[in-house]
Amino acid sequence: MPLRRSLLALAALALLAAPVAAEDGPCRALTYGGKAFTVCTADLRHDTIRLFWKGADGEALGSFARLREMPEGGRLTFAMNAGMYRPDLSPAGLYVENGREWVRVNTANGPGNFHMKPNGIFYVDKDGAAIVETGRYLRLRAQPGFRPELATQSGPMLVIAGRLHPKISESGTSAKMRNGVGVQDRGTAVFAISEEPVTFGEFAHLFRDALHCPDALFLDGSISALYAPTLGRTDSLRPLGPIVGVLPRE
Repeated sequence: MPLRRSLLALAALALLAAPVAAEDGPCRALTYGGKAFTVCTADLRHDTIRLFWKGADGEALGSFARLREMPEGGRLTFAMNAGMYRPDLSPAGLYVENGREWVRVNTANGPGNFHMKPNGIFYVDKDGAAIVETGRYLRLRAQPGFRPELATQSGPMLVIAGRLHPKISESGTSAKMRNGVGVQDRGTAVFAISEEPVTFGEFAHLFRDALHCPDALFLDGSISALYAPTLGRTDSLRPLGPIVGVLPRE
């Protein structure tokens, strides 16, 4: 290929992953592969990641509006639905909040995205944030001293050690709204939500190739929702199960 055409091609690829706008705060717009996303970053040097499910009354929060009524609500820099859940808004798989395991790991087989093995777990412990396949998490849990502060299970994995999930097709045509989380390193977690329907392949490539996350986990599809006060955004499409929120570190 002539040098001029090569340079033009490289410039075009750079534009595909370039932010559309540089908003103040942790969340920004990003266009990749011709599709629009919003990406929010948690830097654990300055941020704290929390999981939320129930309020003081013991009932599922179900919405960002109720989450904002909690003591931590006014300090949230952003929040997002944190994984699949059952009709009663309980987590479909492992759920650890403030070091306490509320729901056990789900290793069952079944239909749907959650059971598209390997599925995985996003967790935060004393060493930072990580995403691992469910089987690997169970092996980690058996080790002395492994104590996650929070953990949420969902599926499928999108990216595993730099490779796309083996069942994600590059030519897949099923496009839906989607949200997920990736980990760039133990100190940086990146959350993304699509602003238009995307395929699993497009979403996985976003995390691996644009956001440089060697590991990424799908959180959910049509119910995907974001609270981002710096963007003036509070989604309220459907009731939510577990919610992940990010606050400034005290």
